[in-house]
Amino acid sequence: MKKVGFITLGCKVNIYESNALKNELIDNGFIISDADEICDVYIINTCSVTNMADAKSRKMIRKVIKMNPNAIICAMGCYVQTNEEAKNIDGVDILVGNGNKKVVVEEIIKRLNAPKEPKYVNILDILNTHDYEPLDVTTYDHTRAFVKIEDGCENFCTYCIIPYARGPVRCKAQDDVINELKRITDMGYLEVVLAGIHTGRYMDKGTNLSGLIKRILNEVPKLKRLRLSSIEINEVDNEFIELMRNNDILANHLHLPLQAGSDLILSKMERKYDTKYFLDRINKIRAARPDISITTDVIVGFPYETNKEYQETKSFIKKVGFSKLHVFPYSMRKGTKAVDMPQVHDATKKERALELIEYSKYLEREYSNRFIGSKLEIIIEQALDDQYMVGHTSNFLQVVMDLDSNLIGKNALVTITEIKDLKVYGKIEKNM
Repeated sequence: MKKVGFITLGCKVNIYESNALKNELIDNGFIISDADEICDVYIINTCSVTNMADAKSRKMIRKVIKMNPNAIICAMGCYVQTNEEAKNIDGVDILVGNGNKKVVVEEIIKRLNAPKEPKYVNILDILNTHDYEPLDVTTYDHTRAFVKIEDGCENFCTYCIIPYARGPVRCKAQDDVINELKRITDMGYLEVVLAGIHTGRYMDKGTNLSGLIKRILNEVPKLKRLRLSSIEINEVDNEFIELMRNNDILANHLHLPLQAGSDLILSKMERKYDTKYFLDRINKIRAARPDISITTDVIVGFPYETNKEYQETKSFIKKVGFSKLHVFPYSMRKGTKAVDMPQVHDATKKERALELIEYSKYLEREYSNRFIGSKLEIIIEQALDDQYMVGHTSNFLQVVMDLDSNLIGKNALVTITEIKDLKVYGKIEKNM
């Protein structure tokens, strides 16, 4: 039996797509192995969200070529889609972009039977690709299952390469989503995360994301928790807020990318909201869920960001009161509008990023401390070692508890007892 090593970089969608291919390979008699081992085949599912992601993708491709030059090497995904140089990496046998990863297993089998075949290249004109690629996962690695419901993005923010990597919005049929969630919950999974490149743009036969969630809540009775990977603030409609108000299966956590707290910078980024709109929607969300955890993404050092705009971003972050920040110094991306804008010095970007990362730690502590002594539902995910186990609450507190192996994969009631070095500790009260 042939061994296949996987390296998956980047987002939850990449993880989902890699898992779908793993399932198909297993069905065809392959063994999935650690990519650090000597394998017959290596698959690198690449990322291109930043220059660093491009560099890491190249590094991983070269690493496996060096590890076993006789193996079949398949590079696929966003780096392959957006970088012409990928075609010129010696030692790669199969190159596949986005929108057609279903060909990968077939091409691997073909090459194993004919090792002298020339390099196979299958890169679609992604901007003119309009069909959703049906890659489905049948087994999952963790207690929390991810379900891809959408692909593509049409926002074309001035800093972002992803629309050029993923193409226009395409969505999984809502009946297929419902059936997948039923299968997942029948297998015993308690939490499902809906994932996509631009999840909030979900639409199928007139049903938007809120309509899909309403169907899920009504038609998947075994589901204990439903979470979104990320959603844009202007796609949190009133129907979605009402669903949050009235149904606690929806997780008490939203990841809402802000990117900047300055209206000038938001305009230069060509985001689809201003700070007033963002704050108004946050207030409506908190009226429905007062103790909700709201996390966000922030880019610092974007073109035109002087100290004035940076201070505006800091001030706005404090006004919103996020529970955690994911901070990124702006990274120039060839092919985007922002490349031609006046750039901020790298040292300034680094300084601002470090400052906000420290502030994020403060926000995380402040939010977690609010729940000391509270009893919260938790889904227990895994043992950390032979002494502790860990799980997440609905509001995405990762809680460390004394190990009880009988509770792994189950939900329980936990009392939050202590916050230490950003770690949250709890005591199990009862199995639910």
